[in-house]
Amino acid sequence: MKIVKEFSRFAHEYNRHNVIQSEVAKRLVSMLAKDNYRKVLDLGSGSGAVYKNMTEHHIHFNEFIAFDFSEEMLSLHPSAGNIKKICLDFNQTDSFESYANNEFDLVISASALQWSENLSNVLSSISHLAPEYYFAFFTAKTFSTLHQTAGIESPIHTKESIENALKKYYDYEMDEAEYHLNFNSVHEMLRYIKRSGVSGGSGQLSYKQMKQLMSMYPLEYLEFEVLFVKAIPKGL
Repeated sequence: MKIVKEFSRFAHEYNRHNVIQSEVAKRLVSMLAKDNYRKVLDLGSGSGAVYKNMTEHHIHFNEFIAFDFSEEMLSLHPSAGNIKKICLDFNQTDSFESYANNEFDLVISASALQWSENLSNVLSSISHLAPEYYFAFFTAKTFSTLHQTAGIESPIHTKESIENALKKYYDYEMDEAEYHLNFNSVHEMLRYIKRSGVSGGSGQLSYKQMKQLMSMYPLEYLEFEVLFVKAIPKGL
């Protein structure tokens, strides 16, 4: 799967290029309502931004499950006696069959679930795992000017499709945030996209599209739109 290859290929450089993802994890963790959890599941844990922010905010837990489909990314995640690393794909809904209802106090996911192949199925398959959920989704408005200039479509979900999937299984509150990341040149911008993993390995640009971007991109920054969600399963 291309997305795994891209994240993994640049895993050793990821922490130098994930400025926005780090900011997103920091804000998402700041939304947590409690400072003590029995068992936490971090979906798409990557190199450990959620874990690091929770420990920095003195949020305690007995057990932390770092769940990611890239072994290389998990190798960068902190290790400890109360951390368990699980290398599985959240797109495979049977990945969660071994977990009991409300096995976790908290399910959290920062900057990962926008890559769901079928977001509705993923949100359904995890909806029995905990009474409390916190999600951060990048939306299709991320890189919107770049996509328009190159004449390509975003590979990730729109705000509307994310909300439509959420409301089937959760009652939720949502905030939106927009980030800009400045660059000295379009070439530097494209290098960032390639090395940060945010393109997910999708929509590789042709030579013609690359040339068009280099000459016509009108901004000095990339745009990011992020949805921050606090949710509980319907019926609770």
